[in-house]
Amino acid sequence: MLTAVVYALTSGCSWRHLPETFGVSPATAHRRFIVWTRAGLWRRLHRAVLDELGARGELDWTSAIVDAASVRAKRGAR
Repeated sequence: MLTAVVYALTSGCSWRHLPETFGVSPATAHRRFIVWTRAGLWRRLHRAVLDELGARGELDWTSAIVDAASVRAKRGAR
């Protein structure tokens, strides 16, 4: 299940086009993704990887990537 979800997220594949070779239906994989997201799994997994790499001295903080979006402010009262 995890491999199917990670594949969909990293490949850009839509859920409905998830290859059958994963042995899970696209709807099930998507539902599991939603449950894991609501449970905070991705945040905890990211933190665990950072902690492990930090403990090994394998983190390089000399560069970083920031992802952001800009939207035009609406006119009028807040």
